[in-house]
Amino acid sequence: MADGRLRCQRIGCDATFTEQDNPEGSCQYHASPMFHDGMKEWSCCKKKSHDFSLFMEIPGCKTGKHTTEKPVVAKVNPSPKAPVSKPSVPSTTSAPSRELCPRCKQGFFCSYHGAQPKKDAAPANTEIQASAPPPPKKKININEPQTCRNSGCDQTFKEINNHDTACTYHPGPPVFHDRIKGWKCCDIHVKEFDEFVSIPPCTKGWHNANPTS
Repeated sequence: MADGRLRCQRIGCDATFTEQDNPEGSCQYHASPMFHDGMKEWSCCKKKSHDFSLFMEIPGCKTGKHTTEKPVVAKVNPSPKAPVSKPSVPSTTSAPSRELCPRCKQGFFCSYHGAQPKKDAAPANTEIQASAPPPPKKKININEPQTCRNSGCDQTFKEINNHDTACTYHPGPPVFHDRIKGWKCCDIHVKEFDEFVSIPPCTKGWHNANPTS
C-alpha cells in the first residue's frame, strides 16, 4: 500500500498493519473453515452457520500477530464417491423483483425499477391492506458513514455518494459442493478456501448497508 501499511492475510482478520506496529494479540482470526451439506463451520471454535455472510462475520477465536503469509488450510481427505460435475449456472443474473429489491424497500430511486409507485394508486385488495398497514420507512442520514454488506465489498460509504456503479460485489449465492467452493453469479469454482475469498467481485451496483431488508 502507498502509506506502507500491509494487509493481514489471516482468515477472519483482513486488517492493515505496519511491521513497527504489530504487537502480539493485535490480530483476531480463525484457523480454517469446514463445509458439509450446506453447513459452514470454523474448525477452531466449532461455531457454524448456514448463511455464508453470517459465517464470515463470526469473530475470530484466536489471537496473534498480523502476517502477510497466507494460511495453509487443512485439506479434507477426498470422498470415495464418484466425482460430481460442476453445478450448472445460468449465463446471466436477473435483477431482483421490486418487492425483494433492497433499494426499493428503503424508498430510494432504483436504476432497475425506476421511481417508487404513487401512494394514491388503487390497491388490489383494500380489505387486506387496511388490516395490514405498511411499516414506516427507516430514516437514513445521507451523510452518515455506513458499511456495505454486499458480499465481497465491505467498504464504508455515504448514501449521498452512492450510485448504481459505486459497489463491486458478488450477488451470489455462494456455492459449496463437496470440495468445490465458488460463486453462482460468475461461474468461478475453486478448491481452496483462500482462493475462494480472493475471487474478484463480478457485478457493479449500489452499496447496501442492509442487504436483508
